[in-house]
Amino acid sequence: MRKHQTIIVLGVLTSVSILLTSCGQMKTKEQHKTLISVSDEMYIKTEQQLKAANDSLYAALNAMFTGNLEPMIAIWSHSEQVTNMGPFGGRQTGWSDVSEKFQKEAAMKLGGKIVCKDLHVFAGTEMGFTVCIEEGENMSADGKPVKVSHRATNIFHMEEGKWKLVHHQTDISPQLEEGIDAR
Repeated sequence: MRKHQTIIVLGVLTSVSILLTSCGQMKTKEQHKTLISVSDEMYIKTEQQLKAANDSLYAALNAMFTGNLEPMIAIWSHSEQVTNMGPFGGRQTGWSDVSEKFQKEAAMKLGGKIVCKDLHVFAGTEMGFTVCIEEGENMSADGKPVKVSHRATNIFHMEEGKWKLVHHQTDISPQLEEGIDAR
């Protein structure tokens, strides 16, 4: 009789153990779904912030084409680690070199407008990037439109709660270089 009671007790303990374990797993799965949901919401919010920062960059670029450099100064980090590799070739490293290049470009008053098309955004917690095709036109030295279409990568870093640009890179644009040579 004792052997029979022992088997029953072991069976009950096993059943309770399985029940408790599966309840714990259910709770863990529910917690996991909640974490994924919160994580997805945070990613979507960060992605939207990066899209807005990217939009600000292209608004700043278009303002620079009219000679207004202030929006460009505002969107960039002023760190000595920033880099710019624009359509005219070369590379500027550090905010002093990057801003000097932008001052020269703003003085050209290239006119026209560039838009970001086919945008892809990767949102991290401290860094994120966008990849797109820059399309539009600028004006040549003789006032004729110069078509622009090249790939671009923009890398942003979170600084004091704001996304700041730390790197911009485009394809070299021979048509743009030729169009402004006389300036």
